[in-house]
Amino acid sequence: MTIVRLGFVAMSMELKNASPSKTMTFAQFQKIKDREAAIRKLERIALGNLENTLRLLKHCAAADIHFYRLTSRLIPLANHEELLDWDYMKPLQSQLKEIGDYANEHEIRIDFHPDHFVLINSPMKDLLKNSIKTLKLHYLLLQGMGIDPIHRCVMHVGGSYKETEKSLERFIDNWMVVPKGIQKMIMLENDDTSFTLDDTLYLCEKLGIPLVFDFHHHLAHHREPDWESSWNRIIGTWKTSPLPIKMHISSPKSEKEFRHHADYIDPDMFFEFLHVIKGSVPQIDCMIEAKKKDEALFALMNDIKHREEVEMIDGSSFRLK
Repeated sequence: MTIVRLGFVAMSMELKNASPSKTMTFAQFQKIKDREAAIRKLERIALGNLENTLRLLKHCAAADIHFYRLTSRLIPLANHEELLDWDYMKPLQSQLKEIGDYANEHEIRIDFHPDHFVLINSPMKDLLKNSIKTLKLHYLLLQGMGIDPIHRCVMHVGGSYKETEKSLERFIDNWMVVPKGIQKMIMLENDDTSFTLDDTLYLCEKLGIPLVFDFHHHLAHHREPDWESSWNRIIGTWKTSPLPIKMHISSPKSEKEFRHHADYIDPDMFFEFLHVIKGSVPQIDCMIEAKKKDEALFALMNDIKHREEVEMIDGSSFRLK
């Protein structure tokens, strides 16, 4: 039997005025003549984002959701080159700890997915340096929450730069520059335009990184349509992880816009995957990447509860019979 748990990304469609990623541009920052006052305003925005994150976690707990992706935009301008003297972690300590304590107490798995500009395989040294700086921010946030950072940050391989093999080898070279603690935080996913499941597996097996399989991305971008023969290799990348295997689920918006995420999840497409992997792992955590966020999770669970091949556990989890 395999337990399946569903999670959602960052925003709730049900909670009002609960954005965890309110921001401030550097242009707005500069308009405030008193620099200290401007920094205090940034801190107030960050604290508001953390307050809303806690509200979102309480929403998860109330709905029996045990898996949630934090936004990477909790602290506006955190690594801006003009604000390198700002110790943004200090004023956020108690709020971060409260979030971590709540997640731990309610056994909610939380992780991050940094933005697409985090490129480990970049040929540009400045971009690599900034990418590592951004990853360090995620590491510090997890530490501040009292959450073990291991395997909490999922990333794409990066840019193909029109030379896939060279780009893969550059990832390996640049990986050696990434601090060990940050290396252990990383998971990699196959993407829908540049790096296939086979490409990503190559890196994950070589460097000991867990692979987050994105079924929709694989359907959109592959050399070989068959993924089933690689499934045991995907499981193998998780053998040293303290966390259950993780995947991403989404559905195409349309045939014409196949790569784009739909508002909701196609249950039949999801179960096409689940029927193949049933029994191969004790548990799989599936992060829903759909425009309707938690609403898509609730709609999917509403469909699932009518299926004979499942046994319901709670509001976001079920067993495959």
